[in-house]
Amino acid sequence: MAFASQQRVAVIGLGRFGMSLARRLSNHGAEVIAIDADQALVNEIQDDVAIAVRLDSTDEAALRSQEVDRVNCVVVAIGENFEAALLTTVICKKNLSIPNVICRAQTNLHAEIFSQIGADEVIQPEKNAGDMLGRRLAHPRINDYITLGEGFTVIEILAPAVFAGKTLKELSLRVNYQVNLIAIRRKSEEPVIVHSDSEPLASTTRLISVPGPNDKIEATDVLLLAGSEESLASLPQE
Repeated sequence: MAFASQQRVAVIGLGRFGMSLARRLSNHGAEVIAIDADQALVNEIQDDVAIAVRLDSTDEAALRSQEVDRVNCVVVAIGENFEAALLTTVICKKNLSIPNVICRAQTNLHAEIFSQIGADEVIQPEKNAGDMLGRRLAHPRINDYITLGEGFTVIEILAPAVFAGKTLKELSLRVNYQVNLIAIRRKSEEPVIVHSDSEPLASTTRLISVPGPNDKIEATDVLLLAGSEESLASLPQE
């Protein structure tokens, strides 16, 4: 899927995270400038992106020579050299006036410093991956989740066995668990035609997007629930 209007993104730092990000962006239609101080890493990705170049990202003139000042977004993915990552961030945000500078941080302290010097967004891939794995192992019935804000989450979960056969009125999810049911994904006896961006597709499930109080939960239902992490964690886990 290509971007509606092509994005120009510079990825600075081609470790495992930066390399994967640059390739994924390119696959999705972005024009990617991949930058690292290690020529071997630049050579590894040069066939997968628009531009791959070895340079010192703390050199403003070198960045300008590759038109990094004209990109929509810079991702500073430098791993071990925190000083270089900081200086690169300052140059990109303050000197090159790049509208969106995203920094990869390895620690909470680094994340706070990046925010203080003007990074538009700070990510911690290792922490996020650990959070996701911990959540999945602790709650194996959860299919997926989206964090909407601090402590507030939407999850997709296989209906707990104790919910099966009960109506939403009987369950009183908001009263008993302080969560809201947004939708139910239910297996369908007949294929349901859904429309994607390209063409209609046959699905074996149907979505009940506004469940009513008399709707009854079935054993194979998948529930889309919203609430605080503490409330969602209180749902039956069997």
